[in-house]
Amino acid sequence: MAGTESAATPGSLLNGGGGGDGPEEKRPRLGAAPAPSGSGPQGNRVTVVLGAQWGDEGKGKVVDLLSLDADLVCRCQGGNNAGHTVVVDSVEYDFHLLPSGVINHNATSFIGNGVVIHLPGLFEEAEKNLKKGSGLEGWESRTVISDRAHLVFNFHQAVDGIQEQQRQLQGGKNLGTTKKGIGPAYSSKASRTGLRICDLLADFNEFSKKFRVLAQQYKTTYPALNIDTEAELQQLKIYAERIRPLVKDGVYFMYKALHGPPKKILVEGANAALLDIDFGTYPFVTSSNCTVGGVCTGLGIPPHYIGKVYGVVKAYTTRVGVGTFPTEQDNEIGEELQSRGREFGVTTGRKRRCGWLDLVLVKYAHMINGFSALAVTKLDILDTFEEIKVGVEYRLNEKRIPYFPANQELLNKVAVEYKVLPGWRCSTEEARSFGDLPPEAQGYIRFIEDYLGVPVKWIGVGKSRRSIIKLF
Repeated sequence: MAGTESAATPGSLLNGGGGGDGPEEKRPRLGAAPAPSGSGPQGNRVTVVLGAQWGDEGKGKVVDLLSLDADLVCRCQGGNNAGHTVVVDSVEYDFHLLPSGVINHNATSFIGNGVVIHLPGLFEEAEKNLKKGSGLEGWESRTVISDRAHLVFNFHQAVDGIQEQQRQLQGGKNLGTTKKGIGPAYSSKASRTGLRICDLLADFNEFSKKFRVLAQQYKTTYPALNIDTEAELQQLKIYAERIRPLVKDGVYFMYKALHGPPKKILVEGANAALLDIDFGTYPFVTSSNCTVGGVCTGLGIPPHYIGKVYGVVKAYTTRVGVGTFPTEQDNEIGEELQSRGREFGVTTGRKRRCGWLDLVLVKYAHMINGFSALAVTKLDILDTFEEIKVGVEYRLNEKRIPYFPANQELLNKVAVEYKVLPGWRCSTEEARSFGDLPPEAQGYIRFIEDYLGVPVKWIGVGKSRRSIIKLF
């Protein structure tokens, strides 16, 4: 008769029940966790700083600020295609592979397994910054590199340039890469022909055999490619001994950091949400996951150890290279933003394209990353504008769309609706508290918060460390 049999709920099945006769067997549920204590996972959580646009938002400056009292500062993905600028005591340091927190002599810097490393580039970067000031002195003694990190070779960089030339010849459809070999290195990784730090430091004869095979594969694919295989191997043999003291098992290193004594752990994302290989404006993206998921895969940590996730947003929008840019101002406004903001790429020196703040884009980044709070940088660059526009809605065929289109052809067709806000027409560079900002600038920040439903924690009004306003 209908309703006389007891239905086995998913919960009862996991508990060993199923509607049988007699008392239900008492045993732990599959995957049962300890009773919640209200304090979350045991151990240290990590704080994450991520770009919320197309990069160049000023992540390095935010990381530098947070790293002042950090014990461990980590890079989880990308390579020396990313550029972070940090200004300390009027000295401007440029970082590409080293975490920005390396300037903190009390912190350890960790380069995780998700990063691809060009060893000559790493040491060249360190030497250049050492000449600028004392911030990098002793960097090797406080740097740890994961043994699972993949290597970028010189021929990867050469292939990157060849591929861009080929794309340019195919109707001018180049991607605008940095030509640092990042894409080809990740391609080697994905095709399971790449070589890692652990391979370099194990048996060099075996490493050399694999290196020659990989080099020959690239020569076959790109006949014009010139590779001095033996010279590069000799160079790598020297770098292997130089880097050996820095290398540790990355997974065990992070496990101990999470489960050891109390530590402040900071993770610095490279690139940004709209450059993510899966969620960015594909194909004009980087080759790694620069959204929050890349923190787990790039460092080998469980998701529940991620604590605060801070998104960094420039007070306007910029983009290096080609690709769709809905709020771009290819006019006098864009030129003024570019000139006042000194918008040139840290890695390539290319002039950045500029436009109004696109909150549709930032909201999309928030959907993926779940930002706890935001840092709004370079607010002072807007000081001269009489009125400021903010992109608040996309329309496609005159209909509002509530999402960020995946397809580039569709994204090219969107019409942006703007909210026009009053400018403040005065300098904000000396402001050191929220109350010091003119009412219109305060209104601009509050508008961003209200639209996104995310609080703004920091506001940048200049290049130096002291030019950051902390709201809470």
